[in-house]
Amino acid sequence: MPPTEEIVCTDDSCFLDLFENHYTYDVPDEFDVSELSCPVCGGTDCLEPVEL
Repeated sequence: MPPTEEIVCTDDSCFLDLFENHYTYDVPDEFDVSELSCPVCGGTDCLEPVEL
């Protein structure tokens, strides 16, 4: 089953606090949240994965 990842946006000016990313394919091991951008503010260095 493809992974699901919860990601937070830490930018103080962004109103999005958390989103869930559902992958539909096998993700390469070297892929991480630094390759994503926030769907609201567009930031890339403000995203952090939620560690459970």
